[in-house]
Amino acid sequence: MSTVVETHDHDGHHGPAKGLTRWLFTTNHKDIGTLYLWFSFIMLFIGGGMAMVIRAELFQPGLQIVQPEFFNQMTTNHGLIMVFGVIMPAFVGLANWMIPMQIGAPDMALPRLNNLSFWLLPMAFGILISTLFMPEGGPNFGWTFYAPLSTTYAPSTVNFFIFSVHVMGVSSILGSINIITTIFNMRAPGMTLMKMPLFVWSWLITAYLLIAVMPVLAGVVTMMLMDINFGTSFFNAAGGGDPVLFQHVFWFFGHPEVYIMILPAFGIVSHIIETFSRKPIFGYSSMVYAMASIAILSFVVWAHHMFTVGMPLAGELFFMYSTMLIAIPTGVKVFNWVATMFRGSLTFETPMLFSIGFVTLFTIGGFSGLMLAIVPADFQYHDTYFVVAHFHYVLVPGALFGIIAGAYYWLPKWTGNMYDETLGKLHFWLTFISVNITFFPMHFVGLAGMPRRYPDYALQFADFNAMISVGAFMFGITQLLFLFIVIKTIRSGKQAKPEVWEGAGDLGLEWTLSSPPPYHSFTVQPEVK
Repeated sequence: MSTVVETHDHDGHHGPAKGLTRWLFTTNHKDIGTLYLWFSFIMLFIGGGMAMVIRAELFQPGLQIVQPEFFNQMTTNHGLIMVFGVIMPAFVGLANWMIPMQIGAPDMALPRLNNLSFWLLPMAFGILISTLFMPEGGPNFGWTFYAPLSTTYAPSTVNFFIFSVHVMGVSSILGSINIITTIFNMRAPGMTLMKMPLFVWSWLITAYLLIAVMPVLAGVVTMMLMDINFGTSFFNAAGGGDPVLFQHVFWFFGHPEVYIMILPAFGIVSHIIETFSRKPIFGYSSMVYAMASIAILSFVVWAHHMFTVGMPLAGELFFMYSTMLIAIPTGVKVFNWVATMFRGSLTFETPMLFSIGFVTLFTIGGFSGLMLAIVPADFQYHDTYFVVAHFHYVLVPGALFGIIAGAYYWLPKWTGNMYDETLGKLHFWLTFISVNITFFPMHFVGLAGMPRRYPDYALQFADFNAMISVGAFMFGITQLLFLFIVIKTIRSGKQAKPEVWEGAGDLGLEWTLSSPPPYHSFTVQPEVK
């Protein structure tokens, strides 16, 4: 071990390698964080392009632009890419960049594993996207890939999709092991668990969730593989299987997964709100306990996605109540964010705007979730656009706003340059308005009975759909402005101070480093009082 450390230090004097090899073989947490973030950004535009195809088709009633089969491939791949290729890699990128700097460590605990975790992703998504160019086309059974649609009636490319999901899962598990090991073994002396920054806490909890549920996903896709290729009938009723079993196993992974996609955002937003309120976060320990409670409860709510499959009444009641219960720790978090802002010296820089947007719109998404939790009501809402409205309000103004807020908040630290505040605010307002124009009307068309995942619809929904599509295109184009802001910040901008934000110096170890930080963050561990 000692030899490794010595060579590592020796490299530290040289800084990063030159050229392409730096990015291929890097074991540095900052480089790998950057790779993850750029990968996620590229995928955002690919997945967003697919959403644009969906919304262009739905701009008017009638089948206009694409074939229904291709429309289904777009909805499926849009979901898969946004969940596994945008939100999750972006959070892992932020974790790679920030966790070592926040806990006072020189790097991640397992640097080579870190490199592998990243390079598995381009391979996985290369395989997934390549299916679109095969004769039978890509997966067309929705991102939840319910059997028998994804087994008996699927195109043969489903095998590529299964392999790609396996590879994504391996990447997530390896990344999580690395994060847990880093947090437990490499904290600065004096930093007890209850002194850790909330972002570190949120990722510690998320990493455990990932290790718990990714094998379940691997299990369910392997059962699919067997059903398709080896004559088993896990999900085939004719052979003694059960298609509902698929839904149970999938959502046992799928529901913790949606909390995996939001918990790191909770951590980021907590930091931003305390920075721009100029006071420490209200109720630190209750925030930690709330995150842990959400994570534990996330394992007992999965069947709320399946109220209409014919479960016993006792089952429906259990899942209804457990789903409502999860609203309590989430409510605690919202209360604490509002209490932190209450009577604080607020300023509204771009990260803060995105964080306030996050808190307000995420709460709306939470309330529509509570509506969906009511079993008799869910019979009306199930498989309508109301559900689409609900989860997009949680995932776009929730997870994505959290990521964008984190990017603006730490970008000056990463690059050493301040971003353009005027452009940042323009990006926020255009995004905020377009998100609401896109997703708010979906509640109405859903309540009026418009089903999801259809390439066509009845005439009465035409006006709202035209509005939704305009909002979606506005949202998509606005993100090009974000790309411009990021590139502009990397290349030029006012020199950023070490603490970047007024008063941030007291709020975490990352602000004690220079902007941009040295290639190896803390070669001498700081002491935490």
